[in-house]
Amino acid sequence: MDRLNSKLYMQNCYIMKENERLRKKAELLNQENQALLSELKQKLSKPNSKVNDPNSSIPDLNLSSNSNTNSTNSRSN
Repeated sequence: MDRLNSKLYMQNCYIMKENERLRKKAELLNQENQALLSELKQKLSKPNSKVNDPNSSIPDLNLSSNSNTNSTNSRSN
């Protein structure tokens, strides 16, 4: 029984370590996504931009990135 407990404890430690690694990676990807989105919005808002249609809007990509981060975190917990 102790041997099984030790094995399960080690597996649990590994899973928690991997979960933390993936959480950090997801956070870095989210930050990169935010920076790219900000850069894109700046480029599209310039007056000499090729896209000057006032009816077009920039989609809010934060919604999908946050849901992906949350679903990744919930799956890894």
